[in-house]
Amino acid sequence: MDILQEKNILVTGATSGIGFRTALDLAGKGANVIGAGRDPARCEAARQRILSQHPQAKITYLVADLSSQRQVKSLAEGVQNFLQKNSTSRLDILINNAGLVSNKKRFTEDGIELTFAVNHLAPFLLTHRLLPSLRMSPDARVITVSSNSHYTTWFNPKRASNPVLYNLLWAYKVSKLSNVLFTAEFNRRNPDAKVHAYAVDPGLVNTDIGLKSNGSLAKWIWSLRQKGGTDAAVPVRTIMRLVSDIRDNLNGYLYWKDSQPRRPSPAAMNPDLASRLWEESCRLCKIADYFAK
Repeated sequence: MDILQEKNILVTGATSGIGFRTALDLAGKGANVIGAGRDPARCEAARQRILSQHPQAKITYLVADLSSQRQVKSLAEGVQNFLQKNSTSRLDILINNAGLVSNKKRFTEDGIELTFAVNHLAPFLLTHRLLPSLRMSPDARVITVSSNSHYTTWFNPKRASNPVLYNLLWAYKVSKLSNVLFTAEFNRRNPDAKVHAYAVDPGLVNTDIGLKSNGSLAKWIWSLRQKGGTDAAVPVRTIMRLVSDIRDNLNGYLYWKDSQPRRPSPAAMNPDLASRLWEESCRLCKIADYFAK
């Protein structure tokens, strides 16, 4: 029996690229997979593609635009309702994969810069809302897809939601550094050893994330960049190790690439920066500290 059989797993951004391939591989291993995407037609097309390869797959999709905190909360509620309909409250794995690149400064309905909102605050808030379900699992894991671009940036958490000067690469780097800082601070603050967080560096992958931008220049730059990228199956192998290997074999390492632990940037391991980002994220999401007593 595969270790993933009957595990309940949520994958965001699961209609294409890394997210889709993750959902496909998990479904093939017998997991109960919930995919999330923002377009109903693409969600159904992805579900049908998975069923065409794994006819017995336990796969469902929920629709949410993760730029909206209201819809992030609705997604969490939809996941919990789905679990209850299947006679459980347990979520074993949360894979925060959804992300975007915006060619210019845009704000969400919550008044937050779009890249920071989707790439960092959505995982932050979604994890918070699903924490009760994760705590029902004896060995829950929160896996967030970051990027090696986090190695070359620093930022002020107070300015991330509304930067004075906007550059799409800077905004993306800030959001990916935030992913690692969130992961590290989650583990530092979390009193429940049953739930552990990891960050994944996918490397350069041939996905269409940059092609979803509205700017022609951004699309051109990304189309050139993606030609040198690997297939999504490469980073998915790392994700599959993190969801399936026993905890002792992972040795508490935080940041993973090519199925091996890597040392994150000095900024990512800065506890003061992580704490300031955590507090600012709580403020922007209008929530109390996850682990407040």
